[in-house]
Amino acid sequence: MQLRYVFTELGQGLRRNLSMHIAVVLTMFVSLTLVGLGVLLYEQAGATEEYYGNELQIAVTLCRDNDSEPSCAGEATDAQIAAVQEVIDDNPEVEDSRFETKEQAFEKLKQLYDEELFEGPDAAITADDMPQSIWVTLVDPQKYEGITSAVSGLDGVSTINDQRDLVRPIFDTVDVLQVGSFGIAAFLVLAALMLVANTIRLAAFARRKEIGIMRLVGASTLYIALPFLLEALVIALVSVLMAGGALTALMKFGVIDQLGESLQFIPWIGWSEFGTALAVVAVLGPVLTLLPTLLLTRKYLKV
Repeated sequence: MQLRYVFTELGQGLRRNLSMHIAVVLTMFVSLTLVGLGVLLYEQAGATEEYYGNELQIAVTLCRDNDSEPSCAGEATDAQIAAVQEVIDDNPEVEDSRFETKEQAFEKLKQLYDEELFEGPDAAITADDMPQSIWVTLVDPQKYEGITSAVSGLDGVSTINDQRDLVRPIFDTVDVLQVGSFGIAAFLVLAALMLVANTIRLAAFARRKEIGIMRLVGASTLYIALPFLLEALVIALVSVLMAGGALTALMKFGVIDQLGESLQFIPWIGWSEFGTALAVVAVLGPVLTLLPTLLLTRKYLKV
């Protein structure tokens, strides 16, 4: 096999269909970038859910005097609190629980706001206005329906606050972005496959005389198809490098430097998750170009 001929044909093929190759590279670049972005969003959703799922608790708020909840007739009695605590402790979904007094809740509130609001005879709120609560830590953060249904409606229970409700909009936003990225990437991947197929068809048509001569002198199919495969590999390599560069810039300047500094309460993904996205892009790029090339060259090279 004469490698010089193969690389000469490769160079001529790239120059002959330069505009088509540029179109394929640009389409592949956008497609692979969106696929990589979808993988990053998937990793971000998993990291966020794991972090908040482990950190967040369920708060069972007990009735207080003048409670606005219809189920509350007055301050929860000691017997009612003991009954609620027993139900929580007996539930297999519960890993741990702790009782929070009015005073402890009041101290937490004072840490969030100016203490002057809570001092003096005209204080906006006092410890007696705060509810008592039982904070519940779950064995599996994803399994919470059992404990919420068990304590809901018990005497002395005012409300059940699941802290996951606070961050659910974040999860929903990440999920929408993830689905959108994969959806758009799927359309662009389809467009890239069609462009690759069209490029191969045009290249085979332009070389039909050379291919016919090579068939007559007994050249193998692999020898004839090798320039086409190398063209596909070059397109994949350039596309992967461009997509990798775009994702690296997004990770460095967008996630680490910008979002990581301004929104520190969110556990942002790091370079290890970026490596996963880059690996997916690096594998997908050659597959998207080499696979259709292998299939179509068997058809178009039959001269």
